[in-house]
Amino acid sequence: MKKIVSFVAMSALAAGMATSCQKHNTLSEAEKAEGWQLLFDGETMNGWRDFNGTELTNGWRVVDGCIQASGEGGDASGYIVTDKKYSNFELVWDWKLTYGGNSGMLYHVVEHPRFDVPYVTGPEYQLIDNEGWEEVNAPTKLEEWQKLGVDYAMHLPDYSKMKVNPVGKWNSSKIVYDNGHVEHWLNGEKILEFEAYTEDWFAKKSSGKWGDHTEYGLAHEGVICLQDHGDPASFRNIKIKELPEKRAGQKVSLFNGKDLTGWELFGSMRVSVDDEGNLVTENGEDLQYGYLGTREYYKDFDLTVEFKQMSNGNSGLFFHSFVHGGFKSNVVNGWQCEVAPRGNDTGGVYESYGRGWLKQIPEEKESILKEGEWNTLRLKVEGNKVQTWLNGEPMMELDDELIGSKTGRIMLQIHDGNNIKVLWRNFNLTKL
Repeated sequence: MKKIVSFVAMSALAAGMATSCQKHNTLSEAEKAEGWQLLFDGETMNGWRDFNGTELTNGWRVVDGCIQASGEGGDASGYIVTDKKYSNFELVWDWKLTYGGNSGMLYHVVEHPRFDVPYVTGPEYQLIDNEGWEEVNAPTKLEEWQKLGVDYAMHLPDYSKMKVNPVGKWNSSKIVYDNGHVEHWLNGEKILEFEAYTEDWFAKKSSGKWGDHTEYGLAHEGVICLQDHGDPASFRNIKIKELPEKRAGQKVSLFNGKDLTGWELFGSMRVSVDDEGNLVTENGEDLQYGYLGTREYYKDFDLTVEFKQMSNGNSGLFFHSFVHGGFKSNVVNGWQCEVAPRGNDTGGVYESYGRGWLKQIPEEKESILKEGEWNTLRLKVEGNKVQTWLNGEPMMELDDELIGSKTGRIMLQIHDGNNIKVLWRNFNLTKL
């Protein structure tokens, strides 16, 4: 029934589009002065491509001045994304669904071959014909967190403020993401707002649909994404205004000296806090890799931390990193500032993506490491540039576009093997 209804609705929709969109997809002089930019020019799909792709291949097209989803997509396919990444912004768009239609607008989507679909990283403003969907899919009912306007599987709107135009009519929506403050708007009314990365936000994330999707919602930047979820949908007047970053210069103490608040454990390792307030990392029972990662992402930062290698000190300080496969996984993607016994390039940078060593330290600097004593490691990442210092001495620097294009967790590693134990203290980070 759904395919027949969708086909008929799509035919009617296409027939009625000839005059419906022609005067749209423009910016007024006032909007231009305020910094608004069009994400769709009304004529081409320039600036859009497949998720995790380099071109547009999956059925999206321009019809009479509107972007249209063909309705041939599904949960695992049919996503298109902007070429450009966005951090803080106001995003507005008009949308129209067919009867029973289901679509969505996502943001802060992270692209990587490890992520098969965009919704495991990017939050979604749900677009769906609630009543029609339930009639087409009867007796299945939508959960409240699946309905129109929600922050999908996280936050519900104020239904009393929702004024929805009938199927076949245009609606207008807006997302505001301002340094962690998020708002959803529908037809001129604010229907939802929340603060991301609070204790409440993390509690919602861990207790619901995203419990084992470790990287959901953590990125503070990413591409904008439109979803073809198997139903035709149309979009126009897609425009964005970027907002300023307010967190530069903010100082963050990553470890409180008492417990693991702000950290998440992956793979196999034992972690504790000793009587002196030191963070203790050591082998787990199976002697395999383990990681302790910040639960937030950091892109540009200047971090200092002290470490002491109590025995075999084969460890590492990862950055711009993420884990896929859930909390039991120990497969980390990103870059490692090496922390290892003397002669093994402590302060050098290694890539887990496949290129291996990007920069090792000069042989004459190996003696800077004080084995069995406290050392101070400094890691500075700003754009494409990475610099490290050990005990006040510069160890290496490099310039790498791939590093500059990514973001992610800061993570502590315990290498596989036996008798590995490292103490850490005084994590001090400044956002750049």
